[in-house]
Amino acid sequence: MGFLLLGLFIVLMLVGVPIAFVIGIVALLGIVGIPYTPEASVPMKMVNGLDSFVLLAVPLFILAANLMNSGKISEKLIDLALAIVGPIRGGLAHANILVSMMFAGVSGASQADAAGVGKILIPSMLKKGYDKETAVGVTAASSTVGVVIPPSIPMIIFAGLTNASIGALFLGGIIPGILIGLGMMIFVYIIAVKRNYPKTARTEFREFAKLFMESIPALLTPIIIIGGIISGFFTATEAAAIASLYTFLISMYFYKTLKMKDLPKILMDTLALSSLSLFALAAASALGELMSYYQLGAMAQEFFANNVGAEWLFILIIIAFFLFVGTFMDAIPAMILFVPIVLPAALEFGIDPVHLGLIVVITLAVGLATPPYGLVLLLSSKIGELSIERSFVAVLPYLAIILVVLLFVAFFPDLAFSIPEWINPDLF
Repeated sequence: MGFLLLGLFIVLMLVGVPIAFVIGIVALLGIVGIPYTPEASVPMKMVNGLDSFVLLAVPLFILAANLMNSGKISEKLIDLALAIVGPIRGGLAHANILVSMMFAGVSGASQADAAGVGKILIPSMLKKGYDKETAVGVTAASSTVGVVIPPSIPMIIFAGLTNASIGALFLGGIIPGILIGLGMMIFVYIIAVKRNYPKTARTEFREFAKLFMESIPALLTPIIIIGGIISGFFTATEAAAIASLYTFLISMYFYKTLKMKDLPKILMDTLALSSLSLFALAAASALGELMSYYQLGAMAQEFFANNVGAEWLFILIIIAFFLFVGTFMDAIPAMILFVPIVLPAALEFGIDPVHLGLIVVITLAVGLATPPYGLVLLLSSKIGELSIERSFVAVLPYLAIILVVLLFVAFFPDLAFSIPEWINPDLF
């Protein structure tokens, strides 16, 4: 039965059925095939999978990101980023990366970053003489940082699945996220010098001070969110609600760029984007029950114990597996399905759940920019009017940088966690 379901899963994927429906169909047929199990258990499992306080953070962080885009806060961050790195050769591309890192500290959603920043910077880069491959590649790749630098929706989901500390995961994502951004900037500088990409004029100190002061309310958002979670003042879900409320208030009353008439469209966009992830998550919860019935977790633990004798080999297998899964599945359902399977084996090897969480989240971030599923690649290529094939080739060097940082985190966790341990040793 298991092999038939696996074959059906592959066939449905190949014919182009959306992944959420593939998961749901396989779960339905698999559970119906279990003796004395009613069909009604499938929707029940789906509803139970969504019945979680933690999952409220998903639409709330997406709402915060949409409020940022509609309230023109992302444009303020772009202006500040340009003032900081614009005078460097290839300044617009550097600004693209830097603003994605800033945006990541507010939204935790890479798709919103790619859509909001890409709509502004991709046309600007093309107008300034950048080729389409560079404009699309930089935008798609830098958007993946959104799930690495806290707050991060996948990190919140992982913490809910494994009881790992959300505060530790958030702090642990800071150094890898910065390293990814710096690595991309170094590569951009090399190609910018080679291709003679333009740089902007240096911003006068008075103008820079003005831009910085205007950006302070937006830049305070990640400090409020992460500081509140680490101090225990509020939970991750409450942090998402506070981020949405805070973003709404500064957009409406400080920047005065948001109108009440904009809210219905913002809410509809939030519901549309959230529903994609949450429906896939609900279907994954039902399929997860089916996988539990077949005891795949115990089978995986036994396989690793008998055939994989070294921790480093286990880590490489996990990275390779989630790289493959991330090409056709969103991070949230991927974690719902497979983290419970690999977690017991990881604990047997002495891998801390926080360490495993960073490995899984960074690995799945690569999937956001790889076809056929890669949402940020699809968004960026559409904005830049570039084919998926050419977009994927353009993004490959940046994905290689992410993989280098991933291996650094995987095999040198003490270095990756050094600053977080110094900030709050109780979390590690």
